[in-house]
Order: sequence, then structure tokens, then C-alpha cells
Amino acid sequence: MAMEPRTAAHRGPVAERGPVARTVVALTGATGFIGSGVLADLTARGVRVRALARRVPEPTAPGTAWVPGDLAAGAGLAELCEGADVLVHLASRVDGCAEECEAANVRGTAALMAAATRAGVGRIVHLSTTAVYGEGPHAGITEDEVPPAPLSEASRTRLLGERHALDAGAHVLRPGLVTGTGDRWVVPALAELVRRVPVRWAGGEARLSIVDRTDLARLITALALDDHAAPAGVHHASHPEPVRAGDLLDALAALGLLTAPAGPAVPWEECRRLLAAAPGRVSERQFGMIVRDHWYRSEEVWRLAACPPGPGPLARLPEAAGWYRTALGHSG
Repeated sequence: MAMEPRTAAHRGPVAERGPVARTVVALTGATGFIGSGVLADLTARGVRVRALARRVPEPTAPGTAWVPGDLAAGAGLAELCEGADVLVHLASRVDGCAEECEAANVRGTAALMAAATRAGVGRIVHLSTTAVYGEGPHAGITEDEVPPAPLSEASRTRLLGERHALDAGAHVLRPGLVTGTGDRWVVPALAELVRRVPVRWAGGEARLSIVDRTDLARLITALALDDHAAPAGVHHASHPEPVRAGDLLDALAALGLLTAPAGPAVPWEECRRLLAAAPGRVSERQFGMIVRDHWYRSEEVWRLAACPPGPGPLARLPEAAGWYRTALGHSG
């Protein structure tokens, strides 16, 4: 059974930090969508990064030492954490069967947190997802307001992995949808959905929690390195201002990335019927995360981390337009 995250009453104090230049950060997921942005931010701050990887990338980032290993197999974790001041755990399995998700998200996280505890790591930042809350709709909920009810194996096991991180005293971050350079799910899924369901989904009024990869990486880096008042425990980590689904589609259409639906406003039940009549990769559950409210109050973590949230995900979209054009197979 999935255990509930600790409430504010269980959250411990933030560890005292020394000068950033002497800090050693152990990092998982460094080659991924979010992790590559965090790695760039960490090295730009002048810290020493020790990153876990099954295959060492070429060329390697200056200031980064790569540790051969595998989270799911528990390989390389002791070497990764030994002598580290901070652990930033961003690696996870976001698809696959139950056993694959269990191996990485539960057993791998448990082994990593145990290695960090043995090594005396003083601060831990762990990345999770608001998908642990399940189907929704959710409108402006706080961290302790709705019990998690994950529907997929990835979300179920990421929730279980949270418990191991919380027991180790981690800052656990739950962002909503993440957009930006490297995004292979959100905008590609929207491009598919507007073809399959070419109407205005519930009038485009759904409010969504979204954060650009650039801003999420800044928040993770601030929590990892800076003196701040953010307590350990669960924090929502999207941009504080929710985005209307219709506004998101309009912004993407303005960049030529998709054609915004121009048909009538259609309620959710009819949208479901239309989706089922046009099979594709994106599931009804995933469609529902965009057609109905899924926004989570996130302003507090930015304030406590003394990290400005930035202009918002819609304002950041032009920066990623080139990436999306390539990912969607557009020319020009």
C-alpha cells in the first residue's frame, strides 16, 4: 500500500551549507530531459558534480565526474554518494512494466537513499510528479489536501519511492506538466490530440500546472545549493500561475507547432467518445489530464527557496520552438 507523504509537522530542518565552490553534488538522471538542465546549472555555479550513468556521454561536461552505474541494479550508488554534500535524484522510470518500474523507482531509490545516509549526505532533492494524485480533476489543491491515488505503474512506484526519500530527509518535488527543450511527451501529445479530437476540449477552460524545464532546473539547483527556508518534505513545483488549456494550444499554434482546434466547445464526455473513435498513442487518462483541471498550488516552494519562478511556461515556449519543430517533424 502506498504510504502518505509526511506533513509539515514531520519535516526536518534544512542542513547548513558551506561555500558552494567546495560543494560536491551527486546527481542521477543527468543525461535526461530535466537532469541535463540541472547539470548545466550546477556546473555553471562552479560546484563539482558526480553523475551516475549507464553510459558516459561524450563530450563530458567540465567539472563533472561520471560514475558508471545503474539505479535499477543498485550499481555504483555507494561510489556516487561517497564524499558528496548534496544528492539530487532525478532519475526515474516513467514507462514500462510493473517490475521495471519497481526496480528503478522503488528498490533503486531505496538503495540510493541508504547509500546517501551511510555517506552522510547533508541535503537531498528528489524529483517526483503530481501524477501521483491520479485522475482528478484537481483545482488549486495543496500538498496535503488530496490523498494520492496513482493510476499507472510509473506513478504508483514513484509514490512509493517518495517514502524512501522522505525517510532520508529529502525535499520531494512534484511538478505537473514539464515543457521546454527536450520535451518528448507534453507538446507531442497535444499535437496528436488536436488531430484526433479537433474540437475545443471543454471550451479550453481547464487550468493546468505547468513548468518550463529551465525554471524547474533553477528551482532544483537553488534547493540543492542555496541557504533557504524550504523545509524537507513534499512540495508542488510547477509555475505558480496555472495555464488554461486553450491558451496553451493558442500559444503553440502561434508558433506554428500545431493547429489549435476551431470547432465547437465540447464537454468532457463527448471528448472521451471522440478520442476512443480515433485510436492513437495518448490514452484517455492522459487526455483527461489536459481537458480537466489539474493544477496544484506551487507558489510556496519558490518563495521559500528564494527562487523567482520566471515569466511562465507560455513565455518560455519560443525558446523551445526549434526543438519542437524538429521533434514534430516540421520543416522551417
